[in-house]
This record gives sequence, structure tokens and C-alpha cells, in this order.
Amino acid sequence: MARDLETALLRSFVTAVRAGSISRAATALGHTQPALSQQLRRLERTVGRPLLNRSPSGVSPTRAGEELLPYAERILSLCTQALTETGRALTGHCGVGLLEDLAPSHLPLVLADLARLHPGVTLEVLCLPAAAMRDAYDAGRVQLVLDEVIYLPAPPRWTVHRPLVWAVGEGVDVAADPLPVVLFANTCTWRTSTLEALAGADRRWRVAFESDTLAGLLAALQAGLGVTALMPANVDPAMACHHPDALPTLPDVELGLTRHPRTGGDPLVDAVETALRRMI
Repeated sequence: MARDLETALLRSFVTAVRAGSISRAATALGHTQPALSQQLRRLERTVGRPLLNRSPSGVSPTRAGEELLPYAERILSLCTQALTETGRALTGHCGVGLLEDLAPSHLPLVLADLARLHPGVTLEVLCLPAAAMRDAYDAGRVQLVLDEVIYLPAPPRWTVHRPLVWAVGEGVDVAADPLPVVLFANTCTWRTSTLEALAGADRRWRVAFESDTLAGLLAALQAGLGVTALMPANVDPAMACHHPDALPTLPDVELGLTRHPRTGGDPLVDAVETALRRMI
């Protein structure tokens, strides 16, 4: 008998992971905690593997949960898009400026799904330095920019906080003194936050590798050169820090989205903005 992934169960799972707590997820979904726990157990039985680590402090995804999460989020996004977009034909061009650290995530897949639903649409995604992104925005090449708030070319329409987590290179000892750290070469809020967190914990550190790109940082981690701070979506399970008390807590990142004022009422830009907001 074929196994099906029910969207209601996937929504319960995604909400629990995002909330980090079954009780908070139950409140957000309007369920009782026992009812939500039962749904999560049903999903685990369907998948055939435990999806959540449960503890008095909350829940976190297991390795299987981390693998399922991007699929679950995409399935839910597609369901919403199908219900919203069916029967409505969109055309035209929309440029999206995207923070490089979001490019490897499921966000480009969401935009690709939107383009497939509407063959008459051209979506252009650009990952550029702040100055170049501002030029593209001013020239009308990009209509939406999703980035750290301080780097947006205009005031944000909305903002959201997302966590940073430690990523550890293969074989790296997180108790090393000094700690080998992999950093972005350019001055940025993530670099500053990482070093301030280490300083606040009285941890000595040394720069083991610097790069201007996310790809460079990931390559350094794969080579086992040190540790760094990344968004969770960019951390391979093999690079997850399994000794959280060994490294200081990192602050959240404030992301925001700005929209070109000349696009008010544009149905394509409306649809893309909705997709971005839903996934972030």
C-alpha cells in the first residue's frame, strides 16, 4: 500500500520545528498539545523514522527531520501556490535581489515552481554586493530585495529575525584554544556577531580562513579548517555542532524585504513577494 504524506501532518511538523516547542506550535495552529503530538507521531510512523528530538527544553529535528524539512516546506508552499494561482495567468519579468546565504536554500525552488505555474513569467535572481544591488534596484532591474535589513536599498516592507548556528568542519575540536574560525573576508554583521559572541564568552580565536563568498566558507568547512556561523539551511547535518555548550550562543539575523515603489499593484510582483514572505 502506498504511503502518502498528509499536508496537515507536514504543517504540524514544520510549525513544531520552527517554534522549537510542541506547546508553542499547538498554540500557533489552534490545536491542543496532545492532538499535535499525536499528529507528529502519525507522521513519524508514515516516514518510518523519528523526526524530532524531544526534551524538557523543547524539540529539534533529528537527522531524518532535517532531511524531511525542506521537502515538507516545499510541499506546503506548492499547495498554497496551487490554490492561489490556479486559474490566474501571470506574465512579465520580476527581478529578485537575494542574500547570497539564502541562495542555496529552498527559496530559489519556490520561485522556480512559481515560474513553472506561469510559463509567461521570467524570474531573475541576483546575488550582488550591497552597492551593486542598490544600482540594480535604482535601475529597475530588480523589483524585490531580500537581504539583511542594514544592506537593503530602501526601507523594508517587513522584517523577520532568523537564527545563526555554528557549523563545524570535519575533525575540528570545538574546545581548541585558540578556536580556528572561518570568516567572511568583508566586514559584515555576521562576522562581527561571531567575533563578539566569542569575545563575550572569553574564547580565544584565530582566523583559519577567510573568503568573500559562501561557497568559499563551505569549502573551508569541508576541508576541516575551522568553525563558522551560518544560517541553519546552509549547515549540512555532518557539520552540525553536537556540543552546543562548547560554543557561545549566536544572535539572530534581521532579514527584511524591500519593494520598488513603481511596482505597486503589479500582480506578478505581488505573487513573488507573497512567495518570499511565506517561505521566510
